[in-house]
Amino acid sequence: MAALRFDILTTFPGMFASDAPAALGFSIPSRARAAGLVEWHAHDVRAFTTDRHAKTDDRPFGGGPGMVMTCRPLWDAIQAVEAQDARRPLRVLLTPQGERLTQRRVEALAGLPRILLIAGHYEGIDDRLVKAVEPLELSLGDYVLSGGELAALVLMDAIIRLLPGAVGHEESTGQDSYSLARLPKPKRIRRTRATGRGQGGGDSGTIVEWPCEVPLLDCPHFTKPRVWDGRAVPEILLSGDHEAVDAWRLEQRILATEARRPDMIPDDLRRGLPALLEQLRSVYGRALNTEGTDIDPAGDRA
Repeated sequence: MAALRFDILTTFPGMFASDAPAALGFSIPSRARAAGLVEWHAHDVRAFTTDRHAKTDDRPFGGGPGMVMTCRPLWDAIQAVEAQDARRPLRVLLTPQGERLTQRRVEALAGLPRILLIAGHYEGIDDRLVKAVEPLELSLGDYVLSGGELAALVLMDAIIRLLPGAVGHEESTGQDSYSLARLPKPKRIRRTRATGRGQGGGDSGTIVEWPCEVPLLDCPHFTKPRVWDGRAVPEILLSGDHEAVDAWRLEQRILATEARRPDMIPDDLRRGLPALLEQLRSVYGRALNTEGTDIDPAGDRA
């Protein structure tokens, strides 16, 4: 499979150098490039100017502060760079006015063969150029950077780490925050008349539905030593029961998302949340020979 190709149009091409100490010269991007999974080429927009000062910007019509990047150098750069490879790229403009970047969007971009990143600067780009090239406009969030270069670097890193073979353990990216978590199928819940509490595993009762997959935040992680500063690793992680550990981690992802990003919990999941948590706790509760609902979700704090 051919390497994913990034082309970056910028007035600061040195920011995209392939070797350390440049940002892309370390860790996963560097290893992915060495393995032939990705390539990137930074193109200086100034090389496509026609005046002796290599000017890429000018004062805005109507007055006001700042400078605006002009159409012609960028247009010529896009035409010339796109002709360097037969694969037609997706044009992406990094701008605070764009669609807010999400993991879903990153996953979609990671499946493309070629991406052209346009890093604006100053007050922005002449809007006529934007309308002419019709790029996908992306923003990292509701704040403003000095230019699109840092946003482009962030986007590249997010995409590269999703390429098959870029990360040592393929499953690790599937458990990242905002990645889709696969939820277990609902079990039939038998409810008593006196309390209305669910008792899983019965043949009669009702089934509370929830979606098959939802994006969630990550679960907490622990490593050696088992006890640090009087704080113990949750016992379930030492049980050796992979099914129970998976259930505990999924519960922790749900609890973290509910506490920190409740906007990510869809209504159909929220309605079934008590039953889902009860079902997960019953799995890891059996592994600890205790009632799942009595377990401290945060783990032992000895």
